[in-house]
Amino acid sequence: TPGQALLGQMGGVSGLIYSALPVVILVPVSTAFGLLPALIAALSVAAGILVWRLVRRDSVKPALAGFLGVGISALIAWIVGASKGYFLLGIWMSLVWATVFAVSVLIRRPIVGYVWSWVNGHDRSWRRSRRAVLAFDAATLTWVLVFGARFVVQHHLYDADRTGWLGVARIAMGWPLAAIGALVTYLAIRAAQRALHADRAEAAPMADAEQEPVRD
Repeated sequence: TPGQALLGQMGGVSGLIYSALPVVILVPVSTAFGLLPALIAALSVAAGILVWRLVRRDSVKPALAGFLGVGISALIAWIVGASKGYFLLGIWMSLVWATVFAVSVLIRRPIVGYVWSWVNGHDRSWRRSRRAVLAFDAATLTWVLVFGARFVVQHHLYDADRTGWLGVARIAMGWPLAAIGALVTYLAIRAAQRALHADRAEAAPMADAEQEPVRD
């Protein structure tokens, strides 16, 4: 399912845990010792995770992506001059993804449907089934809510200079909300599959009737 594909791209459950560790380290170190030590600590943790995953021969892509994300976030924080800047990349990427998913629904091209087709090697016959499209719309809108909630809450905390709560929100709104989105996506896919099977069953008798020879 797209939910499983998304989880796989993030490195599985362990990848979600690893992604939270730099944040867990950053906030308390920043409070106790300042920005530079906090950024060094977060980068060190990310580098350690990268090496650990390479030694274990885990998937390299999420490990590299995670390290790169921490590096970019640390650079933004250094430019901003505050540890809260570390969260800016995630905040604005949430808005970008919420917008992309919402636009896909508005133009009747729900992203979840296309991801499902890509992951499973299916064609796009689901586009001709109104019920399947509606199911994929519902799943895509769920992800709009997930990304939108992350942006609204974390952007508010950023403006309020609540760096500690920003760290809490990043973790609390990370894999828990992703799990909800994945569950809704799974249910939507099941509904879309049932709709496609029903449409094929309804179309079969009509096709057979058209193929019957006309008798004098």
